[in-house]
Amino acid sequence: MSDLWSLHANEISKLFLSKKVSSDEIIDSVEKRFNQINPKINAIPQETFVYARKFGKFLHKRIEEGKNLGQLAGVPVTVKINTDQLGFASTNGLRLNKSLIAKKNSTIVDNLEKAGALIIGRTNTPAFSIRWFTNNSLHGHTLNPHNNKITPGGSSGGAASATAAGIGSIGHGTDIAGSIRYPAYACGIHGLRPSLGRVPMINYTTPDRYIGGQIMAVSGPLARSIKDLEMGYNAMRQANYDDPWWAPISHHLPVLNKNIALLTKIKGMSISSEVKSNLLDVAKRLEKEGWIINEVEAPDFEEIAHYQAVLWLAEFRRTSAKAILDENDEEAIFVFKEMSKKCPDTSIEKFMDSLQQRATLGRKWSHFFDKYPLILCPISGDPPFEDLKDTKSEIDFDEVFTSMLPQIAPPYLGLPGLCFTNKINEFKIPMGVQFISRRFREDHLFKVAYDLENIFPKIKPVTPNY
Repeated sequence: MSDLWSLHANEISKLFLSKKVSSDEIIDSVEKRFNQINPKINAIPQETFVYARKFGKFLHKRIEEGKNLGQLAGVPVTVKINTDQLGFASTNGLRLNKSLIAKKNSTIVDNLEKAGALIIGRTNTPAFSIRWFTNNSLHGHTLNPHNNKITPGGSSGGAASATAAGIGSIGHGTDIAGSIRYPAYACGIHGLRPSLGRVPMINYTTPDRYIGGQIMAVSGPLARSIKDLEMGYNAMRQANYDDPWWAPISHHLPVLNKNIALLTKIKGMSISSEVKSNLLDVAKRLEKEGWIINEVEAPDFEEIAHYQAVLWLAEFRRTSAKAILDENDEEAIFVFKEMSKKCPDTSIEKFMDSLQQRATLGRKWSHFFDKYPLILCPISGDPPFEDLKDTKSEIDFDEVFTSMLPQIAPPYLGLPGLCFTNKINEFKIPMGVQFISRRFREDHLFKVAYDLENIFPKIKPVTPNY
């Protein structure tokens, strides 16, 4: 079967476990797709097919021994290049880190391999993983497979681009300010930012992050179907107490009501007519499926974005300010300068205020979720931006940053968010929506996403025609 690369994770796993296809056949198919497509999009700067073939032999041995394999057995997946994988450099898009070779797998890689996944490549990210665009001086520029004029998103732009193009059924990404959800949106697939504490996430090549990163950054999946998204999430979330924030919370939680808070206005940002129209269309279709749509005033995203920036920039200034200059990546320097303008004061007083407000605002949002267990809102106030727009000028950066407010709020409060892509418009620009729920209620996000998936056309791998 030469088209194995195009199948969903659950389809590949069934074929593999029933011995209808071998790991080598799966990898051969994906590698052929990689050789055809990756030179056009540069989503995967480092392929790991030899590594995957070796692991495939291990899986076959376990099958012959009668051992149970995980739900991703034989499934080709990618891992973001800022994540430790034994024997490979965790570059994070930096020339400074090209020799930072992992001597141990991250918790993410371990959990994927425990589930039987075949890791076939390491995906690109912007330098320092600080942008909603993907370009760096080490690995180069990643393009959107739908349309090379628009961003593939960032920072998990390589993961989204590869998954959308059929190079892997599931991509791994990280998210501290939309870095899973925005690339999924831009590349026309689905993406899940899990709750803080759901997915253990530890790298061993670098010291533990400061508190801002610890309480806001998470790992999660990107995929072309909701079933694959859930499979990736279930694999990634397995227990590992090396991450002290991981919480053994049950997924068998009380059923929630079907009230959805529809946000068509968000203080501090404008929402384009096309984004609003798509949002209303999705809401109307959900009503027909029995969901109760309530157009209400949004919680304060703008205030949260300010406090999120304090925690994020305080960490970044302490860990990477000198490295930014040493790396000498012009785009990264520009982005860091502009972000610093958004948050010029990260003094200990401002930092402590931000931590205090996290409890205050979290309480307000918790009461909001009591009434509306789901929020339906834009991922961005605009359709996916022109590629590299954020570094064209200070005005362009401001426009991009302001449009991203709905992505910045959930990380500050540790909330889960799901990007659902529902269409590709006539200009080959993906359109989608975001759902946000209470912490640890990923089950509710999946529930509404499955309902939507039954309404809209299924997502197929895209072959770039540029």
